[in-house]
Amino acid sequence: MQHVHDLIGVGFGPSNIALAIALEEKRHAARALDALFIEKQPSFAWHPHMLLDHAHMQISFLKDLATLRNPTSRFTFINYLYEKGRLTDFVNLKSFFPSRHEFNDYLSWAAGQFDDACAYGEEVFEVLPEERNGEVALLRVRSRDPAGKLVERLARNLVVSIGGMANIPESFRTFRNDPRVFHSSSYLQDIAQLGHARRVAVVGAGQSAAEIFMDLQGRPGAPQVDLITRARSIRPADDSPFVNEIFNAEFTDYTFSRSDDERAALLDEFWHTNYAVADLELIQQIFKAFYQQRVTGGDRLRLLRRHDIRGVAADAGGVHLTLWDQNALRESTVRYDAVVLATGYAREHHKTLLSPLAAWLGDHAVDRHYRLQATPDFHPAIYLQGACEDSHGLSDTLLSVTSVRTGEIGSALLATPPHSATSATAPNAPASAGSPGSHAHAHAHARQHREAVGT
Repeated sequence: MQHVHDLIGVGFGPSNIALAIALEEKRHAARALDALFIEKQPSFAWHPHMLLDHAHMQISFLKDLATLRNPTSRFTFINYLYEKGRLTDFVNLKSFFPSRHEFNDYLSWAAGQFDDACAYGEEVFEVLPEERNGEVALLRVRSRDPAGKLVERLARNLVVSIGGMANIPESFRTFRNDPRVFHSSSYLQDIAQLGHARRVAVVGAGQSAAEIFMDLQGRPGAPQVDLITRARSIRPADDSPFVNEIFNAEFTDYTFSRSDDERAALLDEFWHTNYAVADLELIQQIFKAFYQQRVTGGDRLRLLRRHDIRGVAADAGGVHLTLWDQNALRESTVRYDAVVLATGYAREHHKTLLSPLAAWLGDHAVDRHYRLQATPDFHPAIYLQGACEDSHGLSDTLLSVTSVRTGEIGSALLATPPHSATSATAPNAPASAGSPGSHAHAHAHARQHREAVGT
């Protein structure tokens, strides 16, 4: 008889690591869940190709995997520093914002404590219904291991935490296989493979575009770099205290309680707290680089503001972008050795993954506990992490509410009736009734944004 897991988590990035922590810490006050996580990467890595020198976190270290849910947790960033012997030195930095390298090491440290609960190197490509007596009782999760072998597992519940997929503008989609055109998510890997690119275009106006521009302009060999944006300027992220309250866990309740129109208005009002913006300090560094160029009379760096990309072509000589200057009302074509698309992420892939369940899941609306709403004859609980921005607010794709959200999902999972030992391996084991829902609202159709933090 095939084993049945209480929970399978798709992906083992920050969100599902935080869930593993929450379940571990709830184990002492409630029953233990048989949970397994499946991660397509061969080992833990958090945006490995954007770990740029001098890049730092944009949120406080207190918004780690556990602190806001349980400040006494041994999985806090502070305890990580203590165990690494760096706590006093970090205090002396007088900063709330660790380097991205250090935070990645923290996440890796936390993930490493759950190695026995994660199957690395497997990519989940499909989730199928397991029907019993005309109802969906379980889920069959299908993945492929590194050798391409099909692996199938059964689960009573599913948590999908797959992060964002690279958003490629339509005009560039026919060049997906051209190594000279690549997304910011693979920047360090792809720029290294190109060798010495003499002329590079960076497309975008957010944090990733700004970081990549600064990395390129300071590289040996002094490449020519064009930062191409439709905006008039690089805008600073608004991280003032009252605005930052929208990233508080309590604001999730407020957002979810609003109508669809009110939620959409909230997203529009605060969109520039997270998308198409950069840290003010980074913007000042870019401005200083341009000013120094004026002092020395150079011309290798350009900010092409209010420029639309009207055409893309490629030949042996390079990638040719046809640009429309909205200020000068003039068109020009520029050749580049590489084009970096800092164009953000789309968060719709869970719909593809769950498409065999479409008949039961409808429009993929979620309840307050992030559980997908389903027809009465569908018993497994499926939770989404990082794909509920339209219903739960702008913080959903960020680390800001991760620890609290996973605590809520963990409590909902543990609120389901326990299964007997015999039913755990029975092929016709009944599914749990699922977690308690609250005031389910259909969320607005997800939009594709230009900048996002992966989950």
